[in-house]
Amino acid sequence: MTRPDPNSPDSSANQDDAVWLDLVARLEESGPAGPATPAPGEDRESAQAPATDTAGTGGPSARPFRDFDPLGLSAGVPIELSAEERIAQRRPEGAGAAASAAPEAPRGPRDYEGAADDPFAPDEFVPEEPPSLAGADPLTVLAWLGAVGAPVALVMCAMFWRAAPLVAILAMVAAFAASVVFLIMQLPGEKDEHDDGARI
Repeated sequence: MTRPDPNSPDSSANQDDAVWLDLVARLEESGPAGPATPAPGEDRESAQAPATDTAGTGGPSARPFRDFDPLGLSAGVPIELSAEERIAQRRPEGAGAAASAAPEAPRGPRDYEGAADDPFAPDEFVPEEPPSLAGADPLTVLAWLGAVGAPVALVMCAMFWRAAPLVAILAMVAAFAASVVFLIMQLPGEKDEHDDGARI
């Protein structure tokens, strides 16, 4: 009588089947109802096929995700409210049909309304009326006309009047230089100590 070789492929396959059957039996004892344990002479694929088909069709043996979540991650996920639900929470309970028909627009970061005595609240700036040119110094007005008009006249001469005499070009350059010098001389020489700076 010959004994089977323990190192043969058939014996290792039998050991794998035994370990697999033991694992399936322990899982069935600890967990909820699952697929049936395959018989010793039945293939693992044929035993798992009915359970897979039933779970795919959503039958009674189909289990939710919570049964396969050992860490409990699905229970701690917060549920985000929709925009309509957030608006409904902010609306008072006694709101009428008009409030439900026109929902309140969501408030943004620029919708902040500060108190009247808030020192950091932005002041409403009202610009002053510019002074009239009728009461301005005629020399200052003439200097501004020379400082702005002389370069424009030179450009126009270069584009449309190329045969302009040299005297006219020199006169425009002299008018520009004299106007700029006059405007610089009109600037105040001393700083006003009571001036609060520029107004924005």
